Amino acid sequence: MQSAVSNKAKIAKRVIEVLDYFDFDHPTATVMDIVRRYDRPQSSTSELLSTLVDLGLLYKDLATRSYTLTPRAAMLGSTTQPDFVRDGRLGSLVDNLAAQTSLSVGVFGMVGLEAQIFSWHNGEPPLKASTAKGIYGGMQESLSESAVGWLLLSTVEKQRRDGMIRRLNAEASEDKQFCFPEMVKTVERARDCGHVHGKMGFGSIADVCAVLVKGPGMARPMALGIVYEPGENTDIEAMTALLQDAVASCVERPEETNTEAFQHAQAA
Repeated sequence: MQSAVSNKAKIAKRVIEVLDYFDFDHPTATVMDIVRRYDRPQSSTSELLSTLVDLGLLYKDLATRSYTLTPRAAMLGSTTQPDFVRDGRLGSLVDNLAAQTSLSVGVFGMVGLEAQIFSWHNGEPPLKASTAKGIYGGMQESLSESAVGWLLLSTVEKQRRDGMIRRLNAEASEDKQFCFPEMVKTVERARDCGHVHGKMGFGSIADVCAVLVKGPGMARPMALGIVYEPGENTDIEAMTALLQDAVASCVERPEETNTEAFQHAQAA
């Protein structure tokens, strides 16, 4: 029974990995692309992709033997998300910031005791990382190991947050343990400011400047960050202001939709 449950969990994980693969830099994928990214067996990966085609989540180009996401993949779960996520404003914001700054931009969320990259757009040139695979959406790392993790921790109420920090320290490897009082102060500074700048983590030596993304209909806050190589001549205050203004325009002041414009025209 345990083996059956474990196999089902592995299959679910591999389905999400496939969906995570597709991003701004990877609009299409082949079987070998997925195999190389996630170190998966070729035969089972090919079978999985075929199944996702049958389920209407992927299209297959018979000429190139490559796959692309279908609109259904984008629509799954979207109706329960905040407006700025459902209508694509957040995704467009990430792309626009990357184009405007030529730097890498990410959206990060909290999953248990991990910070996860929800969305990733590489800058030019792509961000350096400790592995050839680079940085990509879906990656997870302990909340204590990155500045965005500290920012996300700061959104948790204090009593629970302190318990989480203690657990993070207890479960960390010896080389990644930290001073509990110092970490508490770091997280509280992030809470008071609503933004952070510091180490990116996720296998990179880069730094990140990040702000919280909060809005109506959100179960949990996210973080939006611009990532840059250490030593770059970076104006942190200007970058923070850029992010704050971008989030405000995306979340708090949405542009009038076509439907609203039509309704106003009809009323006139």
